[in-house]
Amino acid sequence: MTPPRLIALTTLTMIAFAANSVLCRMALKDTGIDAASFTALRLLSGAAMLWLLMRWQQQAALQYGNWRSALALFIYAAAFSFAYRTINAGAGALMLFGAVQATMLIAGFIAGERLRRIQAAGFVTALAGLVMLVLPGVEAPSVPDSLLMLASGVAWGIYSLWGRGLANPAAATAGNFVRAAPLALVLAGIALPWLQWDARGALYAVLSGAITSALGYVLWYRVLQHLRAMTASTVQLSAPIIASLGGVVVLGEMFTPDLFVASVLVLGGLWLVLRYGKIGL
Repeated sequence: MTPPRLIALTTLTMIAFAANSVLCRMALKDTGIDAASFTALRLLSGAAMLWLLMRWQQQAALQYGNWRSALALFIYAAAFSFAYRTINAGAGALMLFGAVQATMLIAGFIAGERLRRIQAAGFVTALAGLVMLVLPGVEAPSVPDSLLMLASGVAWGIYSLWGRGLANPAAATAGNFVRAAPLALVLAGIALPWLQWDARGALYAVLSGAITSALGYVLWYRVLQHLRAMTASTVQLSAPIIASLGGVVVLGEMFTPDLFVASVLVLGGLWLVLRYGKIGL
């Protein structure tokens, strides 16, 4: 793959990842759809898209993936949707990304990997940024929704850890989405008395599931084949920034001084960890 093509595809992938935050926040803020319906439609449309891609390649999706990863995927998607009821797109993406990386760093530490002093300083700095995001304040999201977003990041971190070293991660993602689809239907069934449908909200959910999630992940795994581990880790720092810009441009959100400082702390701290070690995505 030529460098210009690689740069273009990597940029497109990061935009897709950031778009998940913008689409979810836009749906829950500006339309009548509820979080459970958004989750169900996102996972069902993502599963349908990936199942079609696997069929096109003459492969069976359920031959790949497993139920524990599907459960982690479902928890990530459900907590993500419910958290975005009050959290702005940029702050939510920052919480999510920080929790993902923190989960993987802690897992590496438990497995015997050790941080250098500068990495440890970066990790503490990033955690301080996350704490700053969830501290009660005039513009701070509710504590339950903040905890949900952090839980979403932990679930995605666990999902990523379980997916390390797979021979065909794109196929495993397809299998996990297909398995997560019935879990999404169970959630919708439990929340049936509170479900609210909205055509525009449903469209955002389908776009998030079929395009920015399903196709975004497939494209990311293709790009990863041509990126060094350090480059792949660092480039993901752009996703929360893109989400913040999307929130400002599309949703009219304010990029507050607190969010700016938290962004510097989280992204700067994580950059130090990634720059001076091999732990992380």
